[in-house]
Amino acid sequence: MPPRPKTAFVCQQCGFQSPKWIGRCPSCDGWNTFVEERLVAPPKGRGLARATREPIALDAVPADAEQRLATGIGEFDRVLGGGIVRGSLVLLGGDPGIGKSSLLMHASAALATRGTVLYVSGEESAAQTKIRARRFGISGEGIMHLAETDLGSVIEAVRRVRPSFVVVDSIQTMSSDAIASAAGGVSQLRECTARLLELAKGEDVPIFLVGHVTKEGAVAGPRVLEHIVDAVLYLEGERFHAFRILRATKNRFGSTDEVGVFEMGESGLREVTNPSEVFLEERSRGVAGSVVVPTVEGTRPLLVEVQALVTPTAFGLPRRTVNGADAQRVLLLLAVLAKRAGLSLGSHDVYVNLVGGLRIREPAADLGLAVAVASALRDRAADPRTVFIGELGLGGELRRVQRVVARLREAERLGFARAVIPAASLGDLDGTALEVVGASSLREALERSGVIER
Repeated sequence: MPPRPKTAFVCQQCGFQSPKWIGRCPSCDGWNTFVEERLVAPPKGRGLARATREPIALDAVPADAEQRLATGIGEFDRVLGGGIVRGSLVLLGGDPGIGKSSLLMHASAALATRGTVLYVSGEESAAQTKIRARRFGISGEGIMHLAETDLGSVIEAVRRVRPSFVVVDSIQTMSSDAIASAAGGVSQLRECTARLLELAKGEDVPIFLVGHVTKEGAVAGPRVLEHIVDAVLYLEGERFHAFRILRATKNRFGSTDEVGVFEMGESGLREVTNPSEVFLEERSRGVAGSVVVPTVEGTRPLLVEVQALVTPTAFGLPRRTVNGADAQRVLLLLAVLAKRAGLSLGSHDVYVNLVGGLRIREPAADLGLAVAVASALRDRAADPRTVFIGELGLGGELRRVQRVVARLREAERLGFARAVIPAASLGDLDGTALEVVGASSLREALERSGVIER
């Protein structure tokens, strides 16, 4: 009787292996995440055949090693750090239908003018991909399509075609003969990603992987994928909003602070070169609960509209609904408003929304959020020509924020006349035409905004 193949139970969230099934993963604390998989040792010498490399002095590395492939899509190149690095492996994640394949199709069309592009699709046929390209106005010249899920065939095609850019859509559909488990499993994802990394480095070709995401928004499969690749990009946005935000959570060749703004239309994704103006173009002036906040995403200042609605609750427990901001942070601000400004919201429902589907993560938006809620509670509109900047402490004090000059210049460029900032940031100003008002506490800022009486 042949020996029973060796198997192990593998956690589908973190990749932890156990010789027997257990209900709770000791690594990631996930429940019922273990699936039995057959373990097959990969064949020896599975790496790409290449000449042995010797150590080289860092100062002897040629200057052209830093050369990047610019796609011509400014927002895309900005997030990547100036373009695509040759030999890099990049993972692009996002919700279904958010525009991942559309973005890479536009990038492929831009790069196809300077070399051959290989588009590998494990989910669509060549005819389906052609229909999508035609809808975007892309002729497809210079783009080679391969409908394949076998990793070995993909590697052979890359060696044969020798493209300048490769897209694999998606990594969850790829499978390797070295692993006996089904495609999309932890072992398959780890093996396929590792071999594609070897391919990218060995052939000096950039490879983009499309990754599916879970309901929590993380790339499906173990986090080890994010450790293997050179860069991890996420395309975010509300599915029923036109705007999309491209972020980098990891980038070995550039900053992770940059973001790119796109707008989804009939012809695919269109880059937005002036996002502040777009976010404010439908703003209603003189409405209670509407406040403009200058936020910073990476090195770019963005002006966004924060809207708040406060109504008497019809139930014993008031509702708190937040869209686009940190819900726990908003609850903290409501407590500060009640304790330090005397604005009790215990008998009111509070709704907070950021227009355009943008998400604010920095604490510099605290003052704008607080003023919007206070304005909605008092039903008294704040000055529509004023922007609000500041981080709130639990004592109700306003704390200094970074890059206040860049925020004020963006507000000035869009026609705003006044700004309320922390008093501690007044010393950071370097000349501005705005009327800048400093406030040391939340109550003082609310009084200067006209939301509450002095």
